[in-house]
Amino acid sequence: MAGTKNGAKEPKLTLKQRLRRLRIEMSTANLKIYGGITAFFYTLSMSVIQNGLMGAQNYTQAELADLMAKDPNMMLIGTWGSISQLIGGLSIPVFAFLLVEGFVRSRDRRAYLGRMVLFALVSELPFDFAMYGRAWDMRGQNVMFTYTVCLVVLCGLKLFAGQKGMRFWVVRIAIILAGVLWILLIKSQFGLVTLALVVIYYLMYDNKGMRLVVGAAVGLTYITAPLSTYTLWKFNGEKGKLWNKYVYYALYPVHLGLLGAIAYVLAR
Repeated sequence: MAGTKNGAKEPKLTLKQRLRRLRIEMSTANLKIYGGITAFFYTLSMSVIQNGLMGAQNYTQAELADLMAKDPNMMLIGTWGSISQLIGGLSIPVFAFLLVEGFVRSRDRRAYLGRMVLFALVSELPFDFAMYGRAWDMRGQNVMFTYTVCLVVLCGLKLFAGQKGMRFWVVRIAIILAGVLWILLIKSQFGLVTLALVVIYYLMYDNKGMRLVVGAAVGLTYITAPLSTYTLWKFNGEKGKLWNKYVYYALYPVHLGLLGAIAYVLAR
């Protein structure tokens, strides 16, 4: 049995003390890994499962439903696709939360915004390839464009933070509505719910419990998104250890391209 330095036996830990040692804490790095893994499943569902295995792009919703009803194998594949999308929904509040944390803590917000714009542009062709099976498609834009709009909205809210009275609220509402309009125009992925979460997390930044509760209610639009609330609650405010930030950003277009290529091969 282990002992202390002077040879005395260590005191036996109570159940409560053991649970404290096992408590989970999430750093920024942990949240990024968690968000990245769960988001991967959404792309997997939309590209490899739906476009590659099911050929969903070749059918209308009604035709696909009829095909699944007649073919048990298609039904099974569709079920796995739905499960993967549900897992992917867990990432939505996590990335909205990280975006706000990054904005609040960033020493150079212009560089942060510029980085988001750059990777939004770089990711668009792989996104279209993975989601729609073609190199260029205007039906929707990748989620990095959503984050770009959210950052612009946050910059606007920060810029006019010193306003007071009715003018203060009018300006805030106008900035948020401009973000909503922008997202509706470009049709970016997870747009409205992400913007809503970002605004909530930012405006309620000093009230951790309230912002997570309200955020969970808003996240219900994606069913599983509120399940990430506990993960966000365990955020300890530390950066943690992660690879180079540019490598992390690059994983988004890379994984889109790879899964898109797999879907393309399966669909042939």
